[in-house]
Amino acid sequence: MMATPSATSQAIISLPPGWARMLDNLETGFRDLDRILGGLRPGALTVAAAEPGQGVQTFLLGVAASAPPFCPAVTNPEVLAAASARVEAEGYCRWPRVQEVMAFARRLGAHHLGIAHCAGLVREARLLQEILEANGFQVSGVICKTGSIPKEEIGLTDAEKVRPGGFEALCNPVGQAMLLNAAGTELNVVVGLCVGHDSIFFRHSDAPVTVLVAKDRVTGHNPVAAVYTSQSYYRRLRDPQILELPDEQSE
Repeated sequence: MMATPSATSQAIISLPPGWARMLDNLETGFRDLDRILGGLRPGALTVAAAEPGQGVQTFLLGVAASAPPFCPAVTNPEVLAAASARVEAEGYCRWPRVQEVMAFARRLGAHHLGIAHCAGLVREARLLQEILEANGFQVSGVICKTGSIPKEEIGLTDAEKVRPGGFEALCNPVGQAMLLNAAGTELNVVVGLCVGHDSIFFRHSDAPVTVLVAKDRVTGHNPVAAVYTSQSYYRRLRDPQILELPDEQSE
C-alpha cells in the first residue's frame, strides 16, 4: 500500500514473502474500505490518493496498526512514534508510567507482553504482571539469571564477583530476549536490568522494548535523584576521578 505523490509525503509498506499468508485478507480497520476490498491481499497494490493535507499518511499509519505482531509496518518508527505521541497527549501529567505502558501497548495492538526483569526485582515484576493481566494482557516473564551461567565463562575472575568466594550466575539478557522472542511477545517491558545488560536486551529483542524501571540500587531505582542532588549530596559526581578504574587508582 502506498500514498500517491500528490500527498504531502509518501509511505510504502514493503513486506517480505514470509508475511504473505498472515496478511491475506488483512483488515485495515476502516469498515467501509474493508467491505469494498475484502481486506488487503498479498501481491495487490492499493493506492490511497488525496490532496495534500487530507490525512493520507495518518490513514496509512492506522492501517499499519492492524498488522500482526513483528510486522515491519508495526515496528516502523513512525508507527511507534505516533502511538507514543497519542499516549503522551492522553495521559499528560495524569497517568503514571505503568498506565502509559499499557496504553502504548493498546495503541500498538499488542496483547502479549513480555517482562525482562532483574532477580532483585522479582516482587515488582510479579506486581506488574498482576496489573497487566487485570487489564486483559497475556504476560510472559524471564528473570535475568536464566541459564545460570557462571561468570567465569566470560572471563571474570573470582575477585571481580559481587561476592567473591562462591558461585555467581551471569546476567543473561540475550537469553531473556531469545526466550521472549520464542514466546511471541509483542511488546517487552524492562524492569530493572543492569546498565549495559539492558542495552544488550534491546539489541536482541524482536519486539519493541520500553522501560518501566531503571535500576539504581542506591536510590531505590530513582536514578534522577542523584542528578537532582549533584550540587549537594552527590557533588562527588562532578569529580572526574570517580571514573578511574581500580588499576588506574593504584598507579
